[in-house]
Amino acid sequence: MDLFEYQARDLFEAHGVPVLKGAVATTADQARTAAASMGGKVVVKAQVKVGGRGKAGGVKLAENPDDAFAKAEAILGMDIKGHTVHKVMIAQAAPIESEYYLAILLDRANRSFLVMASVSGGMDIEEVAHKTPEKLAKVNIDPNVGISQATALDIVRKGGFPADVEAQVADVLVTLWKTFVSEDATLVEVNPLVKTSDGRIIALDGKVTLDDNAEFRHEVASSFS
Repeated sequence: MDLFEYQARDLFEAHGVPVLKGAVATTADQARTAAASMGGKVVVKAQVKVGGRGKAGGVKLAENPDDAFAKAEAILGMDIKGHTVHKVMIAQAAPIESEYYLAILLDRANRSFLVMASVSGGMDIEEVAHKTPEKLAKVNIDPNVGISQATALDIVRKGGFPADVEAQVADVLVTLWKTFVSEDATLVEVNPLVKTSDGRIIALDGKVTLDDNAEFRHEVASSFS
């Protein structure tokens, strides 16, 4: 089961992954109210379970609450690759300095888990793998061992992350692993994972897929349907 982005954000926050403030809105009025509560400058993001939202005009920066109203009004009802937008996420804006990529996924072919890490975030990861494979680290994880702090730091270094963010990114990777395991996920992806101008590492956009076969283990699973 794929989650909407706002659901992935809430899941990340519940597990301690660093995220910015976010809210979901089904009307332009709700979007304006949410933007006002976050200080005004926000990003209005279409909530559809398909990629390419930005190119389709489904992700827009709003300078103030009234602008958030206008942007939400434009996005709600849009058709993005056959998906009608019924909800938008209002996300707190951040001063972005760098964009990275982190993902943990089930590697069915090798019966293990795979971590992918790259300093080329914000792009389609297939494009990164094809054009600049040296910028994408792929590391198999033994499910019986998992991801320790030392393992995470090793992965981050293989991904070529700058030294000044290594420790923070490793912390996020360890937390993502705990989220992945505890939620019975088959995919946890952060793209982009950003460094802000004040040096913080934040999961700006998340994608999560949960294993439908494990739903019976999660009492709150119905909240993500």
